[in-house]
Amino acid sequence: MRKRIMTVVSVILIICLVSAISVFGVNFYMIHSADKYVLSLEEVQKLEDVDCILILGCLVKNGDTPSKMLQDRLTVGISLYKLGVAPKIIMSGDHGTKEYDEVNTMKNYAIEKQVREDDIFMDHAGFSTYESMYRARDIFSAKKIVIITQGYHLYRAVYDARKLGIEAYGVMSDLHQYGKALYNTARESAARCKDFIWCIFKPEPTYLGDRISLAGSGNVTNG
Repeated sequence: MRKRIMTVVSVILIICLVSAISVFGVNFYMIHSADKYVLSLEEVQKLEDVDCILILGCLVKNGDTPSKMLQDRLTVGISLYKLGVAPKIIMSGDHGTKEYDEVNTMKNYAIEKQVREDDIFMDHAGFSTYESMYRARDIFSAKKIVIITQGYHLYRAVYDARKLGIEAYGVMSDLHQYGKALYNTARESAARCKDFIWCIFKPEPTYLGDRISLAGSGNVTNG
């Protein structure tokens, strides 16, 4: 009986060790693959023919107030727009219900900061990083983009986009320190493993739809 228990414990320990090595390997590979495409503010201004700046959504408070993390993403993205890095912005986030709306909150914030309304497109079904990149490619026909999010999240976003065939670059928006740093790091480690698999099999996102030209007015995405 004791020998059987020891065998089971050994198998469990081996499985845990292999799983830990796999998670570490995927995370290292994804960060290493994307790192050269993460640019400084000075470097990103040297890019040419960028289709759009893609700002990834996150928590909105009280229905219409960007969280500090989201506000920092918007601040950096809007700054790059005003510097002429790209002529259009895509706000990609969760608008799965009437009660929770990241993208209109993001658009309204940008308009308050003097971004032209016509230049702001909303992706209402950016429910995940992978889906945001897939829809940027298939809905908005984006071929060359600059992604804005915090550093811990940026490597996965750039990796996903490039695996989907987009010439993607990233700029970090870490303007402050944020709470739940350990939680965010652990969650991101798991999410990298999930997206690593998704980028192999390339499943369709929750929603697709008709193509929307970035050459037109962003108001076609109002809703």
